[in-house]
Amino acid sequence: MTLTLRFEDGTVRVVSDGGGASTLADDCGFLERDDRSGGYRTPAYRYADLLKALDGRGVAYRDRVLDTDALELSTRYQLREYQQEALDAWRDAGDRGVVELPTGAGKTVLAIAAIAKLGVPTLVVVPTIDLLEQWRRELEAEFDVPIGQFGGGEQSREAITVATYDSAYLKADDVGGEFGFVVFDEVHHLGGEGYREIARLLAAPARLGLTATFERADGAHEAVVDLVGARVYSLDPDDLAGQHLAEYEIRRVEVGLTDEERAAYDTAQETFVDYLKRSGISMNRGSDYQELVKRSGRDPDAREALLAKQRARRIVREADRKVAELGGLLDRHRGDRVIVFTASTDLVYRLSERYLLPAVTNETGAAERREVLERFRSGEYSRVVTANVLDEGVDVPDANVAVLLAGSGSEREFTQRLGRILRPNEDGSRALLYELVSEETAEERVAERRR
Repeated sequence: MTLTLRFEDGTVRVVSDGGGASTLADDCGFLERDDRSGGYRTPAYRYADLLKALDGRGVAYRDRVLDTDALELSTRYQLREYQQEALDAWRDAGDRGVVELPTGAGKTVLAIAAIAKLGVPTLVVVPTIDLLEQWRRELEAEFDVPIGQFGGGEQSREAITVATYDSAYLKADDVGGEFGFVVFDEVHHLGGEGYREIARLLAAPARLGLTATFERADGAHEAVVDLVGARVYSLDPDDLAGQHLAEYEIRRVEVGLTDEERAAYDTAQETFVDYLKRSGISMNRGSDYQELVKRSGRDPDAREALLAKQRARRIVREADRKVAELGGLLDRHRGDRVIVFTASTDLVYRLSERYLLPAVTNETGAAERREVLERFRSGEYSRVVTANVLDEGVDVPDANVAVLLAGSGSEREFTQRLGRILRPNEDGSRALLYELVSEETAEERVAERRR
């Protein structure tokens, strides 16, 4: 029996010229009957599992899935010890899996080394246009081959191609058999239901996921394990602080509400808590909040409770004394490079106007954002204020002070914001992250949860 493997429509088809493929299907739970060809088929992402099963059983086969040529690539990068350990762990896992490293630890360098090592056509998938452009520049500087691009107004396929998640989702069905290696930058995005199709439709047997924060609160990282591989190497900021990343300190600053804010907060919070007691919703799970939102569409009391919670949250996030405290911190750090993080666009503009801070929000155009960040990089601007636009997916210039005026309870968000100040400074100084927390409010529990 000799089998032939072909790629078609996001699946790998297995056809036998001598019968007997059913025995293989019985042994491999991921193969199913394909009535159209008379053989069997499996989703493209199971291609590596299929090859392993065939080789393990000594089955003869003709592989027509990846019609690609080897690439002669080399890199000038000298990997740090932990980067080499991560690469080795990934290779030992069969060229599959997720590497979790802090922001600024050189995940791009690691991926470029992996691309050079494998020397096969590669697709790099990234979440934003900023990262698309950044990756393309890095790849063009390192490899003497054309670099393709899906996204940002361009659709050009080359042996090494960079794509946004959105563009890869649209193109995966067409190019699923053209890449032997796929790199998913910020791989936690792949847990999104739609984006999972990218990995399912690609036959690439070699898969590398990169992230600073692998686990998702909704548990969707388990889907990433199935599609890319398990986490094979992980370090957190403390593991690298002082040698490869800046030493850092987190200072929590508690501020009180004004009398007027306290009265409004207590009233809103009482309305919210009272409804929870009557409705039996505990708010111990992420789905509990979604249940409240769902009920608010038909239950006036649920709607009032939801609106009350939003009022209470806005009061503590935008407290007057927080804004005043920020002014003192900006004065104290006049000679530093400061990023101020908030939880709302409205507060960004309020702070921008009060303290004459350059602002970056989701309403800021790409050209204006690049100009602001370039001036921040050059030192013309020494501080910038943003909501969540700079959390990830944007090449942010080095800073050494961050102020969290407000944020969610997400550990991922906190880690990403901390990572923005961890690149080592020339003078070896310690990075500082300030958390401003409204005391005696629910924000105290939020701050603890994100730690």
